[in-house]
Amino acid sequence: MTPVQTDIEDWLATQEARLVYSVRLCRIDPDKNMARFYRLAVERDLFGMWCLIREWGRIGRGGQMRMIPYPTPMEAHAALRNQRHAKERRGYIRG
Repeated sequence: MTPVQTDIEDWLATQEARLVYSVRLCRIDPDKNMARFYRLAVERDLFGMWCLIREWGRIGRGGQMRMIPYPTPMEAHAALRNQRHAKERRGYIRG
């Protein structure tokens, strides 16, 4: 492997590390006894696929989780944006 190839591989590894993204949303309404959280993240799994990780539940309790694989990080980030906007329309805020 040449030094140029090594530099390119190092650069790609740092770029992929920056693509990991996470957002936590909350919806709290004391009148309805509602205290929910929703976490969205984009990460790589053990097989190298990019996954949208969705975790939700009541604040202070264990929640449910679902991982949806995508072939590219851009598709996973697009799915995260769509899901985040859908939850924000339902009253979730960043928190």
